[in-house]
Amino acid sequence: MKKYYERYKHAIPLIIYAFIYCIWFAFLEKTVTHPQTIIHVWADDFIPFCELFVIPYFLWFAYVSVVVLYCFFKNKQEYYKTCAFLFTGMTVFLVISTLWPNGHHLRPYTMPRDNIFTKMLAHLYRVDTPTNLWPSIHVYNSIGAHLAVTHSSKLAENKVIRTGSFILCTSITLSTVFIKQHSVFDVLTAFVMAAVMYVIVYQFDVIASLKTSRSHSKRWIRHI
Repeated sequence: MKKYYERYKHAIPLIIYAFIYCIWFAFLEKTVTHPQTIIHVWADDFIPFCELFVIPYFLWFAYVSVVVLYCFFKNKQEYYKTCAFLFTGMTVFLVISTLWPNGHHLRPYTMPRDNIFTKMLAHLYRVDTPTNLWPSIHVYNSIGAHLAVTHSSKLAENKVIRTGSFILCTSITLSTVFIKQHSVFDVLTAFVMAAVMYVIVYQFDVIASLKTSRSHSKRWIRHI
């Protein structure tokens, strides 16, 4: 048992954060029903509704999960970077949603067509209210997953996986506006936040810096 704990104990932060995030988000979904801040930019009016994009929108759940699990089992350093990127952005999103409850009025009042994709969207609309949107976590986490792929010592060497990840990341980003789940503003601010976190996590490599500082602290304590 101890052997498995030592091997997989790095799952503990992921489990704890997932628990906190789900509770916090569920609370916001129940309490934020009529937000005063309505998000809308002029570009939103020029984007057509296209129900086919519900497919990549739902693929987001598998995409991010598979990337995180791959890093978890294959490379702890890459796993910690991915978690640092995702957790920070998701926390910023929760704080913004708590302090500045927001929403939009972009969804169609009635579905323009009747098919399997509009039925999927109708279900999505019922379970996911048009609130707590800014910045788009669908977009932000998709960028985070693609960065994890492109910075993976193994995955980055595979052109098929790298290209497939880029296509999926792009299609998920587009899906958020084509199925009227998000405003263009939510997408752009997600890109800004991702750019900031990219510099912190991948350029400054804060995870490696923290490990180095921790190692130096341990050596200093042993010398005392």
